[in-house]
Amino acid sequence: MTQPFSMIKSVVVYHSGYGHTERMAAAVAEGASATLVAIDSEGNISVDEWANLNAADVILFGSPTYMGGPSWQFKKFADASSKPWFEGKRVNKIFGGFTNSASINGDKLNTLAYFFLLAGQHGGIWVNMDIKSSNTKASLRDDLNRMGSNIGAMAQTPADASPEEMSSGDLETARLYGARVVNIASQFQPMNSKSR
Repeated sequence: MTQPFSMIKSVVVYHSGYGHTERMAAAVAEGASATLVAIDSEGNISVDEWANLNAADVILFGSPTYMGGPSWQFKKFADASSKPWFEGKRVNKIFGGFTNSASINGDKLNTLAYFFLLAGQHGGIWVNMDIKSSNTKASLRDDLNRMGSNIGAMAQTPADASPEEMSSGDLETARLYGARVVNIASQFQPMNSKSR
């Protein structure tokens, strides 16, 4: 028996360098009815925000892809998660992730794989995408899942474009992905409750 979405506590924890990943995080959070937790420019979040993550049923990771992986600020956050890892605070939680880069490829897959492994280390359950790739000659920049990702949501924004110029299709893909993660979490809710 699935649980209503309103009973699922979701958190989107992300770092954004220039505002693009922040806009994507907001789209994911809208779909997941999630609280946003921004990792600051020094790679930190507050004590209360750590508590929110520990209490969450769903955790969605977000970071820009820099130099083939997540930002150093996100990596610092990930390293700091070793204490909740040791205490088993994230076992059986539902996870997902998203990223943005300036280049079409930009090695975004490495960032999503990093998130997937981090979730796995915590004993979490990862949710993949369910939106088919937009990959025909007729495909447009604002189509859904134009990056062709399966592991999580990806966006591409030119280096000289503002957050306001992001692809509406990338943002809608992110929103739908957030909703999917919570939908899957609703099916696991009894198990999540037992793990605390």
